[in-house]
Amino acid sequence: MTRHQERTASAMSNRLRRVEWVGEWDDALARVMFRRVLMREYLRRAALWAQAYSAGSAWPFFDVTAYVDPGFRLAPRTAAELDVYLGRVPGAEIRETCAGAVRLADMRERNPAVLPDLPDLYEPLVLFYERGGEFVRDNAGGPDLTGVSFRPGTPHGNLGTPPFRALDGTVFDALDAVGRVSYYAVGATRAPLVRRRVVRGERHDELFGPDLRREPTGRLPETEEAIGSAGLVPLGEIAAAGLIGDAAERASR
Repeated sequence: MTRHQERTASAMSNRLRRVEWVGEWDDALARVMFRRVLMREYLRRAALWAQAYSAGSAWPFFDVTAYVDPGFRLAPRTAAELDVYLGRVPGAEIRETCAGAVRLADMRERNPAVLPDLPDLYEPLVLFYERGGEFVRDNAGGPDLTGVSFRPGTPHGNLGTPPFRALDGTVFDALDAVGRVSYYAVGATRAPLVRRRVVRGERHDELFGPDLRREPTGRLPETEEAIGSAGLVPLGEIAAAGLIGDAAERASR
């Protein structure tokens, strides 16, 4: 499949049809870290598109094609198939973004000149759906990513989020992990990357090798104070994902 084919409305529709919206809790929970990274990247991109088209009031889960070209319409057959599919999709916001993903892919295919030079809006969110299905709203109104609450912030605040471009299956697999996860790196060199997972009170310390294999390591002291004294600095999930993405890119050369 060529890159062009991957970005067509038909290909996008097929991807969405394969999503298991309500999957196994344990599977989704094991993928929650990268789903958070994907959601953050979507919110950043959505803020960029909302800024470009004065759509801040619709942010974050919206169909941007209504702002790019209000007169745009899908071909009748495609529109009818999409309507049938959306009837099986949970949640108004998810349906809106699924419709936007198909419509934006069709717009890109039929009239690419009308689109701005911005990163693909819906790709992180579609990958999010593919890696664990739906999100719901928690009691405070924020997205709940399978038992983990998430604060979306504001459009302006998300414009400052560091971009994450390593939307690659190898990176997903490296980040997926069960338990409470913390990442650390060695000072300014940012290497090697080490991870601590705590599963039911039991610690698992792992070192990422150049090929992204994870091996047990004794490099992480027991306490946070001792970790700092050893020259290791904590990393947020986006920074850790970025390092893993860089390693994946080097390994593929």
